[in-house]
Amino acid sequence: MRLSTVLCSALVASLVTCLAATSAGFAQTAKGAASASDNRYFTGLGDILGDLPVDAFIRESMDGGKVVSTVLDVCYSASITSERKDRFAIELKPDGKALTGTGQTTEEKLPVSISLTRKPENRAITFEGKITIGDKTSEVLSTDNTESDQREFDAAQAIDDNTADMPADFTELSPQSLAVKVKRENFADLLKSLRNDNVELTLDSLTTDCAALRNGTQFVRFDVDPQRAEALIARLKGLPGVVAAGWTTGSYETERAIRLPAAPWHKDGKLDRERIATALSASISKIMSAQPAGAKWSDTTGELTLTFKRPNTLVPALNLTDTLELSVLVGPDKPGTTERLVVWLGVPASITRDEAPGPHLNFADTSPGDDEAVYTDDDGLVRSVAADLKGQRWDADQAAWK
Repeated sequence: MRLSTVLCSALVASLVTCLAATSAGFAQTAKGAASASDNRYFTGLGDILGDLPVDAFIRESMDGGKVVSTVLDVCYSASITSERKDRFAIELKPDGKALTGTGQTTEEKLPVSISLTRKPENRAITFEGKITIGDKTSEVLSTDNTESDQREFDAAQAIDDNTADMPADFTELSPQSLAVKVKRENFADLLKSLRNDNVELTLDSLTTDCAALRNGTQFVRFDVDPQRAEALIARLKGLPGVVAAGWTTGSYETERAIRLPAAPWHKDGKLDRERIATALSASISKIMSAQPAGAKWSDTTGELTLTFKRPNTLVPALNLTDTLELSVLVGPDKPGTTERLVVWLGVPASITRDEAPGPHLNFADTSPGDDEAVYTDDDGLVRSVAADLKGQRWDADQAAWK
């Protein structure tokens, strides 16, 4: 009987301790939940700086259903026609419905003064007031703003740079197209260092966009001879401020590619440019019913430009000539040592000239747009070259070479 009493007392004590611990745990969880902040965003702010192109949002940080801070983040163009951007991100102090704040822009260091009112209207928010940057004041009237949560905002802000430092193959990325992510303070020095690397820069990647102003990094994109790409990536990774470097997407389509065994097209450990150019020229001239008129390799991008000529048949008596150009990229099917080459064929372009002796007729440039085909049997061209070179084509449905 005494033993039972002791056991019962022990069980009761344990139960009390357990309940106390559980209550403390619930209290701690509730406290943690109450203190956890939550962000909501208003991104459709409209023309808050007049006619200037703007990318702006308001972030409200919540705690227990109460707004604890409000930040207006505005990235804008210096003028209507300028690609140069400036930005400010200023915390706004609440006073009833009023929101005010001061600061300066990050690039030109211009003073900024903000005075807004926040008005709930039918499940939406209206922001109204003034923003002064330097000596210019803009009237703000932004209506029908609905909120986004953190997940929705992050998804909208995500940047798909599609860059890899060691891709499995070059079916989606290009062996000649590279991208470097670098801190903004090291951006100019990186560009200067590329002067010695014989690359072809993508001009619009030099523009500092809103994403770069907000995250402090910028992407530089350029093309280079695939034979030099891997060594260049290794060098760039070691430069100050470089966050990442690798291959990215290019201008050639895998559907227009042909995969070949590499060994027959190499000489002394390098691509035998003369041999593959001759083979490609002979194959392409046959299906185009044109005569080879030139083959030129670019030491910068590694591309081959093939030129062909054939009679224009619009007015046979004039003896006009069509000059066709086709760009070709030849590179490995994946980074590193590989037993396969891939030949990417560009889209043929044509220009008609009067090359007869004596006075010439001149023609306006009526080149078709990007969505029009210059060569009527373009898929037949790829098939013919693949057959002549005994290569494989890419099967998009099976995602494999066939």
